Amino acid sequence: MIKDINEITKNAAKGMVFGTQRCRTVLDRLGSPDLKLEIVHIAGTNGKGSVAEYMTGILVAAGRHTGTFTSPAVFSYNEQFRIDGEPLGDIKLKSYMEQAVKAAEGTGATSFEIETAAALYAFYCEGCEFAVVECGLGGTYDATNAILRKKLALISTVALEHTEHLGKNIKSICEHKFGIVKDCEVVVSALQPDEAKEFFKSKNAPFADDKICILNSGLDGTEFSYGGNKYKLSCVGSYAQPYNAALAIEGARRLKIAESAIYMGVNHAKPRGRIEVKLVRGRTYLLDGAHNPDSFKPLSAFLKSGATDSDRVIIFGCLADKDIDGNLALLQGLAKCIIAVQCESDRALSLEKVHAACQKYFASALKADSVEEALNMASEIANTAVVCGSFTLLKEADKWIEREL
Repeated sequence: MIKDINEITKNAAKGMVFGTQRCRTVLDRLGSPDLKLEIVHIAGTNGKGSVAEYMTGILVAAGRHTGTFTSPAVFSYNEQFRIDGEPLGDIKLKSYMEQAVKAAEGTGATSFEIETAAALYAFYCEGCEFAVVECGLGGTYDATNAILRKKLALISTVALEHTEHLGKNIKSICEHKFGIVKDCEVVVSALQPDEAKEFFKSKNAPFADDKICILNSGLDGTEFSYGGNKYKLSCVGSYAQPYNAALAIEGARRLKIAESAIYMGVNHAKPRGRIEVKLVRGRTYLLDGAHNPDSFKPLSAFLKSGATDSDRVIIFGCLADKDIDGNLALLQGLAKCIIAVQCESDRALSLEKVHAACQKYFASALKADSVEEALNMASEIANTAVVCGSFTLLKEADKWIEREL
């Protein structure tokens, strides 16, 4: 499917080109589908993908026909375009993409802008009532912010990211995130650094409650209490996930969704690639898309509470615009060795640079030409393999693990 889509969008502008007008033009040429949907727009540095999963689960549990657009693709291209939680099939997705490409002629629209327009057009054509839309990068000038009318805006945890585009401090990044608020209600996650809290309070934005109590956490999930109710998540070992779920819960309450549907939706949601544990033939594989220091903290805490470092190997790759030293510092001492790999991305940090950085933090730092090779190496070294550093690594790891089942 990916090859087909790449062929369809081959003439689209490449790379990150910010601004909303190109996407707006494409949407208008497609009949302005965003104006015919109840849209929940989600921005944030960490957790916005998980919030989208919880919100989708809640809406579907409430019987609301819901489309979900997230990025980037992790395990399959189609998973970015889902209806009631299920990816669009190849034939339908290709058709909607082709129509969006045609509508984009002469606009200079990027591939992401075309994908955004295609997603909203698909959701409208498929009869969806709601659309849950995750920002690509930032907020104000992200393609998804071409949406003119929104029902609700949700802002997850904010941290320093993409500083060359969003600014060098938390306040500047918050301003970009808050740019998604357009004549709609907004709820902000309680899990924020102090500077972000001050910014959102200055905007009179309501926060999800920070009174969360973790009741139990194990390989079968996490139980927590919030707002007088108990919930269970499929995610393991992450203090951040209950906050992400709470943000979706508060958003759902503003949409007047029944508590029974909220409970069911949160419990059934399965965010992929967030401390995702797979057990195969007595071996443990842990997949996590953590890619900045704040998102590595839950993974680091989980590893500290689990198996000893002598029985664990970390497989690590990183994109060039990420804080590789900040990420690796949080992994230091948590594995017997680390294996450096290069991500499959035009933004990837080279294998040699990843390996050199790993050597600064681990006495034993190996390198491999692929995630598959790294997993084969890891199986000879320890009983547990952790794949992390970028969502782009997880697809290859997942395929290898599935073959081992």
